[in-house]
Amino acid sequence: MLTTPALVAVASGLALGLGLIVAIGAQNAFVLRQGLRLEHVAAVVAVCAISDVLLIAAGVLGAGAALTRVPWLIPVVCFSGAAFLLAYGLFAARRAMRPGALLPDAAGVRTGLMATVGTCLALTWLNPHVYLDTVVLLGSMASTYGEHRWEFAAGAAVGSVVWFTGLGFGARLLRPVFARPAAWRVLDGVIAVVMTALAVSLVVRGVGEL
Repeated sequence: MLTTPALVAVASGLALGLGLIVAIGAQNAFVLRQGLRLEHVAAVVAVCAISDVLLIAAGVLGAGAALTRVPWLIPVVCFSGAAFLLAYGLFAARRAMRPGALLPDAAGVRTGLMATVGTCLALTWLNPHVYLDTVVLLGSMASTYGEHRWEFAAGAAVGSVVWFTGLGFGARLLRPVFARPAAWRVLDGVIAVVMTALAVSLVVRGVGEL
């Protein structure tokens, strides 16, 4: 049975984990879009959830502290991630301006499983925010809980699993809204703006670290 300090650590990890991942970002935008398209949702949710659990564990094991000891690596990660997110944002903008292939039902074109999983992995593991927030911040916070750091990590991991599961499988509830191509254009437009903004923020961060 968990003691009170352990329960506090779990609750704190859950709260911080949700606080970091609920804000719209690269992962969430992709999961939402796949959920709306009813396309490889289980695989996407599994990739995101498992990746987060691994990253949280890495942070608790000290990878975050190790990353901060290699100053030149952070700008490299930031610039690389910015380039990837900008490219993804441009693709989203292109979709928003071309309503011909929005819903797979209408267009008859679906993205393959491997391509979808590959994109999801890239959006997760090539995104510097994942390392700076999930690994460094969560890892640092976990260390403050001493012997209960793994309970803190467990809480954060549960938060990630619950969030991605709810977002991926719950997105279908919004599907009636997205029965119109115009709604998909708006969504892709928002995704393009978010990805571009994230890319710019990473460039600024990278320049600041030089």
